[in-house]
Amino acid sequence: MRITFDDHRPIFLQIKEMIEDDIVNGELKEGEQVPSTNQLVAHYKINPATVLKGFNQLVDANILYKKRGVGMFVAEGAYQKLRENRKQSFKDEFVGRMLEEAQRLGISAEEVKNMIDTMEGGNGNVSN
Repeated sequence: MRITFDDHRPIFLQIKEMIEDDIVNGELKEGEQVPSTNQLVAHYKINPATVLKGFNQLVDANILYKKRGVGMFVAEGAYQKLRENRKQSFKDEFVGRMLEEAQRLGISAEEVKNMIDTMEGGNGNVSN
């Protein structure tokens, strides 16, 4: 988990994203318990309501589930759901903008594909 927060975005969203990152990176597996509200409050010195707001968004998205009196756990299928959501976001945010810029510059889709292939195989900047 990260040590400091970005002052430009709500902390509850950053808490939510930290948990998501830990799931996608394999640090939290499906069925595992996530750090408790109290642990995060003590570690980051933040309001418990802030942590709960981030957790509740993950519960609403079926990424986490609550066990009454025990804590929050990573839901079955959370990893795949997060991966699919991130792939779609990547496509929308990065690939879409890249293709728009390529079109403005008169770069064909084939040229874009060749550029990507060159990056992947040529200098190792992009890894699978």
